[in-house]
Amino acid sequence: MSEQMTDTEELETESTEAVQTEAGEETGTDGEDKAGRPTKVQRLENEGDIAADYLEELLDIADLDGDLDMDVEGDRASVQIGGADLSTLVGRNGEVLEALQELTRLAVYRETGERSRLMLDVGGHRAEQRTRLVALAEKSIAEVRDSGEPLSLEPMSAFERKVVHDAVAAAGLTSESDGAEPKRHVVILPA
Repeated sequence: MSEQMTDTEELETESTEAVQTEAGEETGTDGEDKAGRPTKVQRLENEGDIAADYLEELLDIADLDGDLDMDVEGDRASVQIGGADLSTLVGRNGEVLEALQELTRLAVYRETGERSRLMLDVGGHRAEQRTRLVALAEKSIAEVRDSGEPLSLEPMSAFERKVVHDAVAAAGLTSESDGAEPKRHVVILPA
């Protein structure tokens, strides 16, 4: 007797088995959860597609060339725009990039009816910023450990504060945000 299944047996098995996705949701072979809804990964990929379409239109209107790359990073969709001379899309201190990200999130919300946590990066600006902020956080953490006193950092955007909070938590210390926009800043607390 052969251990191989016939095509019919294989299809019957696939249709009744559940597949565990990266997001931890059980899905059938059609990629939907057991309630017939798209999985979290599919929803995030859809957000990325909507965002990319929106950004492509904006690039066309602005007569800018850029290559779009979509991904799912953790629990959020991510879109990167690469190309030559995209500094106008970043702006001074990343202000244009922040505005573009918010507009893109609104475009996703308009299409899906769900709030988006999509991250947008232009020309690697956020990646460079993340590297710089982690280095600042590490230096500040060492200073707090040496002094035993809380340390207040300069005002930062929400993205910047999140990067610092994550680095502080990874080092085993606590941090909090203090103040109101635009002067909201991170305070690193001693252990």
